[in-house]
Amino acid sequence: MFICICNAITERQVQEAVRGGAASLADLQGQLGVASCCGCCAETAQDYLPGGRYANQAMIASVSAARVDHAANDSLIPAPEFGRLVCRA
Repeated sequence: MFICICNAITERQVQEAVRGGAASLADLQGQLGVASCCGCCAETAQDYLPGGRYANQAMIASVSAARVDHAANDSLIPAPEFGRLVCRA
Protein backbone atom coordinates (compact mmCIF):
# COMPACT_ATOMS: atom_id res chain seq x y z
CA MET A 1 0.00 0.00 0.00
CA PHE A 2 1.22 3.49 -0.78
CA ILE A 3 1.46 5.91 2.11
CA CYS A 4 2.74 8.88 0.09
CA ILE A 5 1.40 9.03 -3.45
CA CYS A 6 3.39 12.15 -4.42
CA ASN A 7 6.73 10.46 -3.71
CA ALA A 8 5.66 6.81 -4.21
CA ILE A 9 6.51 5.81 -0.62
CA THR A 10 5.10 2.45 0.45
CA GLU A 11 3.93 1.18 3.81
CA ARG A 12 6.84 -1.27 3.74
CA GLN A 13 9.35 1.56 3.31
CA VAL A 14 7.84 3.48 6.25
CA GLN A 15 7.89 0.35 8.41
CA GLU A 16 11.54 -0.30 7.53
CA ALA A 17 12.48 3.29 8.41
CA VAL A 18 10.72 2.93 11.79
CA ARG A 19 12.52 -0.36 12.44
CA GLY A 20 15.73 1.46 11.54
CA GLY A 21 15.14 4.09 14.21
CA ALA A 22 12.85 6.75 12.73
CA ALA A 23 10.91 8.17 15.68
CA SER A 24 9.30 11.33 14.28
CA LEU A 25 7.71 12.69 11.13
CA ALA A 26 10.88 14.72 10.58
CA ASP A 27 12.89 11.47 10.59
CA LEU A 28 10.57 9.96 7.97
CA GLN A 29 10.75 13.12 5.87
CA GLY A 30 14.54 13.11 5.98
CA GLN A 31 14.92 9.42 5.20
CA LEU A 32 12.11 8.88 2.70
CA GLY A 33 10.66 12.22 1.66
CA VAL A 34 7.24 11.29 3.01
CA ALA A 35 4.90 14.28 3.56
CA SER A 36 7.31 16.64 1.82
CA CYS A 37 4.96 17.63 -1.00
CA CYS A 38 1.22 18.07 -0.42
CA GLY A 39 1.30 16.72 3.16
CA CYS A 40 -1.87 14.62 2.87
CA CYS A 41 0.02 11.53 4.03
CA ALA A 42 1.53 13.05 7.19
CA GLU A 43 -1.13 11.73 9.57
CA THR A 44 -1.00 8.21 8.11
CA ALA A 45 2.81 8.15 8.22
CA GLN A 46 2.75 9.23 11.88
CA ASP A 47 0.48 6.29 12.69
CA TYR A 48 3.46 3.96 12.03
CA LEU A 49 5.75 5.80 14.45
CA PRO A 50 6.22 4.65 18.07
CA GLY A 51 2.96 5.23 19.95
CA GLY A 52 0.94 5.41 16.73
CA ARG A 53 -2.01 3.31 15.67
CA TYR A 54 0.09 0.97 13.47
CA ALA A 55 3.32 1.03 15.49
CA ASN A 56 3.07 -2.67 16.32
CA GLN A 57 2.83 -3.58 12.64
CA ALA A 58 6.40 -2.44 12.07
CA MET A 59 7.58 -4.92 14.68
CA ILE A 60 5.34 -7.74 13.44
CA ALA A 61 6.55 -7.24 9.89
CA SER A 62 10.17 -7.62 10.99
CA VAL A 63 9.58 -11.16 12.28
CA SER A 64 7.52 -12.46 9.37
CA ALA A 65 8.82 -15.65 7.75
CA ALA A 66 8.56 -14.50 4.14
CA ARG A 67 10.57 -11.37 3.61
CA VAL A 68 10.88 -9.32 0.45
CA ASP A 69 13.92 -7.07 0.37
CA HIS A 70 12.52 -4.42 -1.95
CA ALA A 71 9.13 -3.06 -2.86
CA ALA A 72 8.17 -3.15 -6.53
CA ASN A 73 8.83 0.57 -6.93
CA ASP A 74 12.19 0.68 -5.10
CA SER A 75 14.38 0.25 -8.17
CA LEU A 76 12.10 1.88 -10.72
CA ILE A 77 11.76 5.33 -9.21
CA PRO A 78 14.86 7.27 -8.17
CA ALA A 79 14.88 8.88 -4.75
CA PRO A 80 13.58 12.46 -4.88
CA GLU A 81 16.03 15.31 -4.83
CA PHE A 82 14.54 17.63 -2.24
CA GLY A 83 16.10 20.78 -3.66
CA ARG A 84 14.27 20.28 -6.98
CA LEU A 85 11.03 18.60 -5.92
CA VAL A 86 8.06 20.12 -7.73
CA CYS A 87 4.51 19.47 -6.55
CA ARG A 88 1.30 20.36 -8.27
CA ALA A 89 -1.99 20.59 -6.46
